[in-house]
Amino acid sequence: MISKDFFEEDIALKKLAIGPSSERPRYDWRGVTEESPLKNTARIAVSAEDGKNGTFDLAEIADGLGNALTALLVSRSEEDIFNEKNQKLVAEVAQAVAEELVGKVAAGGDDATVTQDEVNRITQEVLVKRHAYDLAKSYLLQTRYVDGTIRSVTPCNGRKVIRRNGEVVTWNPDKIETAVKRAFLELEVDPSPAEAIARCLTEEIVGGDQEYLHIEDLQDKVQEELMRQGYYKVAEAYILYRARRAEHRVKEVKAWEKEQESGEHQDALILVTREDKTTYLWDGADLRKRVEFASIGLDLCLTQEQIIDELKRSIFSEIDDRQLEKTITLNAKALIEKDADFSKFAARILLSYIYEEVLEWDIVADGIGKLQEVHRKAFKRNLARGVELGRIEPKMLELDLSRLSELIDPAADLDFDFLGIQTLYDRYLIVDKQADVQRRLEDAAAVLDAGCNGAVSS
Repeated sequence: MISKDFFEEDIALKKLAIGPSSERPRYDWRGVTEESPLKNTARIAVSAEDGKNGTFDLAEIADGLGNALTALLVSRSEEDIFNEKNQKLVAEVAQAVAEELVGKVAAGGDDATVTQDEVNRITQEVLVKRHAYDLAKSYLLQTRYVDGTIRSVTPCNGRKVIRRNGEVVTWNPDKIETAVKRAFLELEVDPSPAEAIARCLTEEIVGGDQEYLHIEDLQDKVQEELMRQGYYKVAEAYILYRARRAEHRVKEVKAWEKEQESGEHQDALILVTREDKTTYLWDGADLRKRVEFASIGLDLCLTQEQIIDELKRSIFSEIDDRQLEKTITLNAKALIEKDADFSKFAARILLSYIYEEVLEWDIVADGIGKLQEVHRKAFKRNLARGVELGRIEPKMLELDLSRLSELIDPAADLDFDFLGIQTLYDRYLIVDKQADVQRRLEDAAAVLDAGCNGAVSS
């Protein structure tokens, strides 16, 4: 059960386990192996990731286990850590790890070598056998992260992940394996199936044609693979954890917004008039989201705050919403003179407005993580409307629309420059002129997929 207390403890554990050692108390865990008969197992060579070989050090295993135990207990606000019971636990586990390694390399003679990853894996297996699942999770975090960043030992094949803040990072299959292992450990079950799950996901992603994946889509794929392989309880725990994490992020955002409102740089509210003559106060929250989306993967010469200031030029009180949209788009286009990358930036600003026109999507309420989902939902609806208007061949409705909707990849839009998307918008997208408010029935992602995959735009 992912309770509130459990979630808060898990967040604290992750912070402590992967953070600098100065953030937690230090104890002489190495000393607990002094009496062990397997203290000196120098005949076992251990190869590190940098290609250098060392020798197995029982004291080092004890130190790693002790530090993981310290992080776990500190996350629970416990103070009596370096007691006799815990020293005995660390010594016994380290001893068991040494025994497993000795048995593993017995057939290898004096030149037997194991990798550091094998040592870590055997340590986790020993902890699981002793039902020390919480300590195994802490040890997993500690050994998988270096300076707060997860180690990568698996090739990524050029795939990239879009984080929730718009930052683009290299796809790291090992991060998926770690997340899935944590889900298994939280249910106190053997986490070894996580390796096969991560491998299947990696094959699917590397074998696909998506260069960019949003983090939400990636996590959806994890859930689907867990259920496909029959790990329903683990999938449920994973889903509940994601929900808790989403609630936590909302609280963090609200706290940040409250802090901003009380600061010296509070944005002035602008009165904006809608098409139906009603008004609302515009605080620029959507503009920040648009700038984050538009900046994905770009190395721009201006900071986010400088860009926002540039996009707000010529905006005045009682401006109508269409004029507000046009002003921001034209200001984004003007930035192309400063840096060529602003051509893609301006295209994405315009795209964000096109998405809101075509799809039932809001950049603030839904975020870019929902783009693929809303494209799928809008596909059939807008296709049927196009047929109704006589703009699309009715036979299109006889195709496998569910399958076609899966082929739509909004991330492909990130390659548009401003001229390309502006030309599409002005000349090629189907317009529903019979609606109360004229709107496009297509957007760029769907048009591209129509050309590449035989799909019809949403």
